[in-house]
Amino acid sequence: MNDPRVTVVVITHNRRPELLRTLHALRTLPEEPRVIVTDNASDDGTAEAVARLFPEMTLLTPGRNLGALGRNLAVGEVRSPYVAFCDDDTWWEPLSLRRAADLLDTRPHLGAVTARIVVEPSGEEDPVVAELRDSPLSGPDWLPGPALGSFLAAATVMRTDAFRSVGGFHPGLWLGGEEELLATDLLVRGWWLSYVPDLLIHHAASGVRDSTERRTLGLRNTLWFTWLRRPWISAVRRTVHLMCTVPRDRASLKAFARAAAGLPWVLRQRRPVPPLLESRLRTLERARRASTARRYVG
Repeated sequence: MNDPRVTVVVITHNRRPELLRTLHALRTLPEEPRVIVTDNASDDGTAEAVARLFPEMTLLTPGRNLGALGRNLAVGEVRSPYVAFCDDDTWWEPLSLRRAADLLDTRPHLGAVTARIVVEPSGEEDPVVAELRDSPLSGPDWLPGPALGSFLAAATVMRTDAFRSVGGFHPGLWLGGEEELLATDLLVRGWWLSYVPDLLIHHAASGVRDSTERRTLGLRNTLWFTWLRRPWISAVRRTVHLMCTVPRDRASLKAFARAAAGLPWVLRQRRPVPPLLESRLRTLERARRASTARRYVG
């Protein structure tokens, strides 16, 4: 059942046990996808273990932690029409990649499909699934599921040419909510994004993470995205809303300080979206305020 249409891209940093579990799951998929791993300068023997245990997979070792740009580096090696993103603590359900490729094959304006996420070992849906399923955006009848305004890099299959057309993940954001800017740039170019519940990915959250730093990066990048792409009235309104709703702690203060420090490059690269897309972003913003999966941004 080999299916060469999809290449899986994984980034990792100091999560050797989780990564090896994920790569084992990917190796057993009936689609037999090519897998490209970017090791973001791990010092726990990750690269050596991958090279020894999974010699058939492509291993990239840039020598420094590129964050989300590790995906850009890997996509540079992709030769298939579609790329499936996967974190080191997520893995695709058998035949989901084939189903995603079939959907993209028959819908030339569909840029990406995002899968349903189940948390392991409980098998419960990830809280963000409700947000995807209940997306307030409308879309054309040919979409295979609800229209989305963003996607999750740990659970999405994307058209390779679409990813490259917008330059991949922005180097300024590094990591943490980096998908929102890429998704908006895809929408500006006319691509559609969709949630497809019969695609499935498993997520066993790694215990090796700094949740406080993660929230700081997420809030900083939310602010940068807002200032980069939203008209000034919307940008100011969202900034004020975040200032009033995020936790009043050191992590939030660091996020705002880091965001302010980046204002010079943000203003140089600022490109507000057209009015029709801004209307859709406002709709999403209202819906996300009630989301329990986005508390790190207020």
